[in-house]
Amino acid sequence: MVVALIVICEVGFWVLLAAGLTARYPLRMPRTGAALLLCEPLLEVVLLVVTALDLKNGAEPSMKHGLAALYIGYTVGHGHRTVKWLDGHAAHRLGGAPPPARPPRYGMARARHEGRIWIGTAVGAVVATGLLWLAILYVDDPARTGSLESWTHVAWRAAGIHGLIALSYALWPKKAPKAPVAPADTADPADPAGHGRTRDPLPVERR
Repeated sequence: MVVALIVICEVGFWVLLAAGLTARYPLRMPRTGAALLLCEPLLEVVLLVVTALDLKNGAEPSMKHGLAALYIGYTVGHGHRTVKWLDGHAAHRLGGAPPPARPPRYGMARARHEGRIWIGTAVGAVVATGLLWLAILYVDDPARTGSLESWTHVAWRAAGIHGLIALSYALWPKKAPKAPVAPADTADPADPAGHGRTRDPLPVERR
């Protein structure tokens, strides 16, 4: 049941997002669109409550409970950024707003951008770890909670790998390509096609 609810929450996230953006821009109903977008956190609340009830009713802690914690953590860490990114593109394509600024691609600006994204991953790991430890305390049976503890390692392993990738942009910043240098114009005005000839830099005096 929990796995099915995770799928439903994921699908519901994108359905509410599409409905909210459609109401905000093509239908010109900003309040309705905002209300639909604000309903998205309720999906995570429902998932959290169902997961807790599942454990309360004697379900064995397993992968589905770990996935639920990771999903909620990811939504907390990256959900706002995802919604903001899609809202900017929807406003441009559907609402006539200027195109959103693209993220930097080179240098330390790119490194700072990647660092901010990693902060979202770290926040997600913290949230997932907190939920998992609450579940461990709730079950209060070390013989049954080993799988939940292992999912905390999964959360921080993912955050660590992402952190190393983000750090690589600071240690080895990507350089912008050099602009090509335009060749000097040495073509003869009397011969615009060129035909392989160039104008002499100085006229030669004939005797």
